[in-house]
Amino acid sequence: MEDKRVLVRCDLNVPLEDGRIADETRIQAALPTLRLLLERGAAEVVVCSHLGRPKGPDPAFEMAPVARRLTELADDDRLRVLENTRFLPGETRNDEQTARELADGLELYVNDAFGSAHRAHASTEAVAHILPAYAGLLLLAELEHLGRLLGEIERPFVLVAGGAKVEDKLGVLQKLGGRADTVIVGGKMAEELRDENPLDFAVELPTDVLAAASFDEHAESRIAPYDDLPGGWLGLDIGPESQARFADLVRGARTVFWNGPMGVFEWEPFAAGTKAVAEAVAEVDGYTVVGGGDSVRAVSELGLDDRLSWVSTGGGASLELLEGKELPGVAALPAA
Repeated sequence: MEDKRVLVRCDLNVPLEDGRIADETRIQAALPTLRLLLERGAAEVVVCSHLGRPKGPDPAFEMAPVARRLTELADDDRLRVLENTRFLPGETRNDEQTARELADGLELYVNDAFGSAHRAHASTEAVAHILPAYAGLLLLAELEHLGRLLGEIERPFVLVAGGAKVEDKLGVLQKLGGRADTVIVGGKMAEELRDENPLDFAVELPTDVLAAASFDEHAESRIAPYDDLPGGWLGLDIGPESQARFADLVRGARTVFWNGPMGVFEWEPFAAGTKAVAEAVAEVDGYTVVGGGDSVRAVSELGLDDRLSWVSTGGGASLELLEGKELPGVAALPAA
């Protein structure tokens, strides 16, 4: 790396609230590779990443707050952060010319953006065919830790899934859930599975919910059986009975994979279910992996990161890897 100018694709797609970083897990996760490159004498480290899903330049998704925090933590003037890659018209088309513009003047490429490795974009795939390409420390660690779930595992193995849509996680539920001893499903997904379960195995579903009169943080709420909500009310979290049952099932495991919240955990009145699951996962004496932005944010806010075996920065990427799909951003790296 001595005197080399290096392009590093990181995953700095962090949640922003009113222009402020709400969770800097992905920024912290990018630091080891960046610091290693700087310690090894790189002349310049140029970081690129997407932020959100803008269709073009958009002030709401400018990298400025992320760049400020990253450069503050790295504390080295050889590091600079490019503007949001999604502002480039050819990024999501995996355009070669866009990749050449990113690579211009640089000598090596390092992909450390596991969270974007399932996308064949100019900054994750095409550029790896233009510059000598390598995997970063985070990307390698993600492949190793998530890969363990596909090998020999200690049992009982409990899979916990939450979030909004079954279709987003159906593949991993079928692939990994079929290997699990217990599959727990909460969130909006539970309602979908209760109506129609496309899986060929049984799943544990909530028996009670915290219902709200409207989709509002301060709405009137009450505990109700899952099948007896007041007319027009919404289930925004699992209820206390389900919290206790799910937590007991999780605590008895030796291997756990959790992806997706149990409710609208961003709103404090509806966060108890997700907190109960997070705390139970942290108490497991075994191998525990949490993946997906919402789940990661939950464990981070609760200060439980250090009590888990691995906290994955990849949402869709972790699911596709565990589903058995090839990740374009990884396949493009000769040494990965």
